[in-house]
Amino acid sequence: MGLGAVGVVLAINQQFLLGLFGFQPLGNAYLYYLIGIFLAVSFLTLPIAPDLEGRFAPVNLALAAMALVSAGWLGWHGLDIIQRGWEFEAPPMAHAMALMMIVVVLEGVRRAGGTILLFTALLFGTFPLYADSMPGFLWGTQYSFMGTVRAHVLGVESIIGIPMQVVAELVIGFVIFGAVLVATKGSEFFMQLATALLGRSRGGPAKVAVMGSGILGSLSGSVISNILTSGPFSIPTMRRVGYPASYAAAIEACASTGATLMPPVMGTVAFVMASFLGVQYSTIIIAAIIPALLFYAALLFQVDMYAARQGLKGLPRADIPPIWPVLKSGWPYLLSLAVLIYVLMGLRMESRSPYYASVVMLVATSFRAETRLTLARARQLLLDVATNVGSLVAILAGIGLVVGGLSYTGVAGAFSRELLLYAGGSIPLMLLAGAVTSFVLGMGMTVTACYIFLSILLAPALIQAGLNPLASHLFILYWGMLSYITPPVALAAITAANLAGANAMQTGFRSMRLGLPLFVLPFIFVYDPALIMEGSALQIIERVGLTLVAIWAITAAFEAWIYGVGRIGILSRVAFAAGGIGIIVPEWRTSLVGAGVLLAVIAANLALGRRKTSAKGPSHG
Repeated sequence: MGLGAVGVVLAINQQFLLGLFGFQPLGNAYLYYLIGIFLAVSFLTLPIAPDLEGRFAPVNLALAAMALVSAGWLGWHGLDIIQRGWEFEAPPMAHAMALMMIVVVLEGVRRAGGTILLFTALLFGTFPLYADSMPGFLWGTQYSFMGTVRAHVLGVESIIGIPMQVVAELVIGFVIFGAVLVATKGSEFFMQLATALLGRSRGGPAKVAVMGSGILGSLSGSVISNILTSGPFSIPTMRRVGYPASYAAAIEACASTGATLMPPVMGTVAFVMASFLGVQYSTIIIAAIIPALLFYAALLFQVDMYAARQGLKGLPRADIPPIWPVLKSGWPYLLSLAVLIYVLMGLRMESRSPYYASVVMLVATSFRAETRLTLARARQLLLDVATNVGSLVAILAGIGLVVGGLSYTGVAGAFSRELLLYAGGSIPLMLLAGAVTSFVLGMGMTVTACYIFLSILLAPALIQAGLNPLASHLFILYWGMLSYITPPVALAAITAANLAGANAMQTGFRSMRLGLPLFVLPFIFVYDPALIMEGSALQIIERVGLTLVAIWAITAAFEAWIYGVGRIGILSRVAFAAGGIGIIVPEWRTSLVGAGVLLAVIAANLALGRRKTSAKGPSHG
């Protein structure tokens, strides 16, 4: 915890240019210090293997010391690295420290990201050693062994490249904000607010889970921690009103997975995306808001229609908290959220906004004993921040090796050109290949790692093919995070299933069905940038309205229920889904045909229902 506190103070000192104790390191020196501190934290908090927690303490201490020594020495010589060109020729001590840094980075990525990510980092990190022996577009510039080590550690495109710069400048503040929200019991407020608003409606607890997890996830940006925070409340409540265990777990998994998609925080990956695209983070937020809201609308449609079909009720009145007392008790969180959005969007101070919002939340919650930050909660807050940032730094330092290996050899650009050539200019083929690649890599990597890898290799090809740059990057993000809810990995579904006592694979398949809009939405906004706020106000309103109707139609087909009609048969379901797909195509003739199909299905079912009623004769009940 002490190391984590030092890391947090270092980040605040650098962000606000405080010069504490006369200490204000250069940019590269700050990155080395940060890597050393949080790599050491990861060695002290992450076990050497999942079943060996608490063992091998001397090994963990030795690795932590290696991280601190190597990074500390490199940070101390940060100016020499730049001025004397150590990336190209360095003294023996710099070589020794760089080698030590490579060792601790590889062990850190193994612990935090797993064996697959370690293998990926090794494969691409060593690529400069044999790049000139590779065939075709894989051929690249070759480096010597020590040249490769120097490039990775002392250069600015690998370990201390864009991913690590984003963590240092932006992400740490938002991790702190999420931890403060949890420590001051903000998660309880947002679940109570959702309960007060939606709890009494049919299937109310499921809607509470969707809304509550969506709001909480939008602020924390973490899928798994969101499930572990809201799931113990939402899943048993859903079970109580009649949702099966696997369905309740699937709803929580899908709602929490939306944490990666819902502004303002959107997880780490959105900050990296802003840096890669060279745009303000607020631009990413604006682009992402409509697809995220459409996803949550699809979830709400499904849980409501499922409840209607199964005759499920809402929570008893006695279990619903009054709305005004809830709002009054939660004013500190609403105020801090307003501060976050104002500083982020209004003042354009992206990197400082979470710190200001966190201070406001800590001060505002100090007036009530149950939300005040006690010493025990402060210790837990620091521990949460340290472990979360430690894991993130360990993963992104390893991913830096991938980025560096592809950048230094020049293979990244050649790969994009080759992909364009093989696709023969077919955008649908490229998108399909990109979707499959993103999904497969998402199984073995974190969403952030998967996105960074494909933003270098795949995104340039999509952009060169004429697609919108922002839509192309969002496409990769959406498909990369689908593995959270799709078997066999389905990490979010498995986590929720454990809380619900449900079968993991059954929950995974239910999550996949509930999350179907996530499979479709990326293709829609790639072809129709109006959904990412690019176009006239009229275009945006028109496309959002049509897409919402289409999503309702597709989810109605899945749930076999149409509002105002009731249950529908298999033929109607197929036709309704086809009509929804027709509407979603950004071409007015197709949309008209789709709308006609929907109206025909509704009219046919209403007529059939009336004929059945007439055949039974008048009721004298």
